[in-house]
Amino acid sequence: MLEKATIVRPYAEAAFSQALEEDKLSEWSAMLNLLSTIVHDSDMQRVIASPKINADELYQFIIDICDNKLSQSGKNFVRICVDAGRISLASEISVLFEQKRSTAEGVSGVDVITAYPLDENQIKEITKSLSKRTGNKININIEEDKDLIGGVIIRVGDSVVDASLRGRLKELNNVIAQ
Repeated sequence: MLEKATIVRPYAEAAFSQALEEDKLSEWSAMLNLLSTIVHDSDMQRVIASPKINADELYQFIIDICDNKLSQSGKNFVRICVDAGRISLASEISVLFEQKRSTAEGVSGVDVITAYPLDENQIKEITKSLSKRTGNKININIEEDKDLIGGVIIRVGDSVVDASLRGRLKELNNVIAQ
C-alpha cells in the first residue's frame, strides 16, 4: 500500500497550484482547514466510510455542511477528493498545503520543546537566531515537556537540535554501553 504522503501530495499540490493561480492562498487555507475539521469528526468519519452513501450524496452532504464557505474551485476540489475516495485525507492535504504555503511565503515553522517556560527575551533570541540562520520569517510553536529535565529541543523542518538533558543522558548511556 502506498504511504499516505505519496497519496496526499498530488492533491495538496493541485490545491496549492489552484490557490496560486487564483492568488487566494489564505482563502484556500481556510477552506482546507474547514474540510479538515469536518472529516476529523468521528460521526463524519462513519458517514464517509458508510457503503450506504454514494459519492454524489457524500459530496452534497459536505457541501451543505460547508454552507457558503467554499468557492466554486473549492467545491470542485471536494468533488475530486470524494470521487477518488480521498476526502478522508483532507487533514493531511491541509497540512501539506500549509507547508507549501509557508515555503512560498518565506516562513519557517519552528517547534521548540522546553523543560521550563521561556521568557519573552529567550523567545525573541531564538526567533532572531533562527530567522538569521534560515533567512525566513519564523513561526514559532513552544511546548513544555517536563521529561526533558532541562534544556531545549528545536525542530526546523527536518532538522532537529537536541540540547536537552534527556538527550545528553541518552548519548552518555550509548557511549557507556559501547
